[in-house]
Amino acid sequence: MMKELYKEIDDSKEFIIDLQANMTSRPAISPANGGEGELDKANYLEKVINNFGFDEVTKLNSQDERAKGGVRPNLIARYFGEDREKTFWLLTHLDIVPPGDLSLWKTKPYKLQIDADGDTMYGRGVEDNQQAITAALLAAKTLINSGKRPPINLGIMMIADEEVGEGYGLPYVLKNMPHLFGKEDSFLVQDSGDVKGCEIEIAEKSSLWYKITTTGKQAHSAYPTTGINAMVAGANLVVRLYNELPKKFNKQDALYDIPMSTFTPSKKENNVSNVNIVPGVDVFYLDCRLLPCYTEKELENEIKKIAKTVENDFKVQINVERILKISSVPTSRTSNLVKRYCAATREINNAEPKLIGCGGGTFAAGIRNLGLPAIVASRLYGVPHSPNEKSSIKFTMCDAKVILHTLMHFDEEDED
Repeated sequence: MMKELYKEIDDSKEFIIDLQANMTSRPAISPANGGEGELDKANYLEKVINNFGFDEVTKLNSQDERAKGGVRPNLIARYFGEDREKTFWLLTHLDIVPPGDLSLWKTKPYKLQIDADGDTMYGRGVEDNQQAITAALLAAKTLINSGKRPPINLGIMMIADEEVGEGYGLPYVLKNMPHLFGKEDSFLVQDSGDVKGCEIEIAEKSSLWYKITTTGKQAHSAYPTTGINAMVAGANLVVRLYNELPKKFNKQDALYDIPMSTFTPSKKENNVSNVNIVPGVDVFYLDCRLLPCYTEKELENEIKKIAKTVENDFKVQINVERILKISSVPTSRTSNLVKRYCAATREINNAEPKLIGCGGGTFAAGIRNLGLPAIVASRLYGVPHSPNEKSSIKFTMCDAKVILHTLMHFDEEDED
């Protein structure tokens, strides 16, 4: 039976292109990033999946007056298996990030373009996270068309608000559908991976974001000594944090793709409107990815300790505010989900699985914190958020086959 399913997937090139083209032309950008939200994309996908023959389709809207239609939609579909008490969930997200500097793009971000190789697709969102949506729907369509029932349920979630994380997506679904997930459910998040399709992420570093505000004294730039330049003090703090934190938190763990904790100064807020003003306030952000051997309290104490040295040296005031915290327990290497997915990886991608941890935050962290197994894996180029974002038709087909292999062998006993 599997050969017939794989053959249908191999014959689905036009389906993949059509789905990607329609999603790409409906940019689902968060209002926080200047967009209208996910409504147009969700409405299109709802029409698509209503023709598939799912046993359940639910559209759950969270309210957001900034978004088109005043809502942030979440789509949930399920095809029942022989055992309805277990579900293999595919978690995907509808939203994308803005294209950034258009001069860096070789194509139009919101118009799908196929490369001369006939396989590579370009456009904003084609990888993050439309390849996952496409692979999930292709796997579901193929299975439903066959008339076969899998050993357990196949569930697909297409969620809003992953890129910004303001609570309109998965947290809203869990709050309003608390009995959606069963105690024996398993989860695949196809939001990261590698070109061989061998990396399987089972753990994540803690993600901690800090807003750091330095307050000095505004003055005229012609008389700088009458003020206290908050930008100079803030810049000095950036350098001290960048240099000192890696020395303090220097342990390494080979499980992770980047084996050490990282501390990245990132966003910078505007300060003064004119060149001839000494800035009285400086605001920057620090993105920390902390190995689980360290605690949030240890990190915050060290940040504040370093900030105090800048306060003393520059006679400024510094406020450190944590604005994000995401942490989770790892998924067990010996879980049935990991075993079955590893077997599928060997069979479909002809690659030896590599269990890893990562620094990026995904839906998997929230799922693991519910005590449920979740992995993050896909066969992809790994170019999310970049100009000329791309996805592969071949990789999408491989992902769909891996999904079906994992699902259809889920309750099998280990060969050994």
